Amino acid sequence: MPIDLSSLKSERDRLKDNLREIEGELRRLESELKGLRQREIATKREIEALATLVELGESREVKNAD
Repeated sequence: MPIDLSSLKSERDRLKDNLREIEGELRRLESELKGLRQREIATKREIEALATLVELGESREVKNAD
């Protein structure tokens, strides 16, 4: 059975189109992931800042209780 060259070219073109779609989706997801990582870092910093304030407040309460 001979290989149909036009079918192969058509399949190749279809796969190239699929690859472009996948690459576009990957770029979108990478951008979204970067945004989520930035939010994670900001949230961790807020937690650390609040933990520090809580510790300071607790140490003042202990000193005032003495």
